[in-house]
Amino acid sequence: MDTLENNSILDRADWNDEPSRLPRPRRELRVGFSTGTAAAAAAKGALLTLLGLPCPGAVEVTLPGGGFLTIPLNRCGLSGGVGEAAVIKDAGDDPDATHGAEIGARVQRLQDSGEEVVFRGGQGVGRVARPGLAVAVGEPAINPVPRRMIRQALSEVWQLAQRQPLPLEVEIFVPRGEEIARHTLNPRLGITGGISILGTTGLVKPFSHAAYRATILAALRVARAMGLEEVVFTTGGKSEEMIRGRLPGLPLEALVQMGDYVKFALKAGGQMGFAHLTAAAFFAKALKIAQGKGHTHASRGLPDLKELGRWTHAETGRVELAQAVARANTARQALGILAAAGAEAVVAEVGRRMLAALRGYAGPVPQLTTFILDFSGDILWQGVSPGSG
Repeated sequence: MDTLENNSILDRADWNDEPSRLPRPRRELRVGFSTGTAAAAAAKGALLTLLGLPCPGAVEVTLPGGGFLTIPLNRCGLSGGVGEAAVIKDAGDDPDATHGAEIGARVQRLQDSGEEVVFRGGQGVGRVARPGLAVAVGEPAINPVPRRMIRQALSEVWQLAQRQPLPLEVEIFVPRGEEIARHTLNPRLGITGGISILGTTGLVKPFSHAAYRATILAALRVARAMGLEEVVFTTGGKSEEMIRGRLPGLPLEALVQMGDYVKFALKAGGQMGFAHLTAAAFFAKALKIAQGKGHTHASRGLPDLKELGRWTHAETGRVELAQAVARANTARQALGILAAAGAEAVVAEVGRRMLAALRGYAGPVPQLTTFILDFSGDILWQGVSPGSG
């Protein structure tokens, strides 16, 4: 860590609000599990109880990316033909609002149902009230990946019991969910009555500013040590995977996940002397960057869709379209409105503003290339700024 602490980039005083030095970590941060994993474990315990099987002290939950996690059950029981179990959410060393919350599931048979599993949102689980999210309006805020995890957990119980699956109703509940939700963005996103059941990997990795910045710097040093003149910044694993498909000849070491640390990463790349910096982001984060947010985490605020509405009016002159964009619930919904209206000029404006912001962070020397991706991985816009190097 000494080399990181003494690096000239970190000693600069003008790194916006980022600390000028990285603290020496005293121990490895502990990984936790998501609300989706907790819900899947609770559903598994509840079905075991419903089928009259012993309720163990812990159950195994299959993770979306492969492998499994052993999750302790806090309690389980059977009442009135309904199996119930609960898990205490453990977010590890991440400052997660749901850490320590009870996540429970009630499972019962359905007599007449065309579906194998029907999901219900019980106490403390939010309901989607506005469009533009991953779950349809009116549905409980149980995201697609947790739903798949719950289905998988139930399937494993049926296999263990050596029985044919029967239609089930699965109700997820969080006793303190409504209170916890007040400390999240759910009310602003139009999710009412509680928290969301989330998670794409099943795990919660500790959110450490210092560790993430150190990872970015280490990746950049590796690229420089290999003599690479270009690095490609992405905001996460999904965007990295999509860009690798577009740039197949790019060495793996040239790919750097900057996460939410856009300003930090671009400044670091510029100061380290790379000749060419590329940044790829999905539309929502591209919009945040275009609006001057050098750190794009949700805790720093949501995209300003009213401002996007003003840009829409300036580019198209269409008042109703601009109003629809400004009233959108999420950037995803706003993009859908723009796409349906054939308003590519607005996306291009977002791209130009994003490229200008990146130029301000990286300095005048490196060539910059920017990709804006849609939620399917297609390139919505690509721009280049030559640089003076």
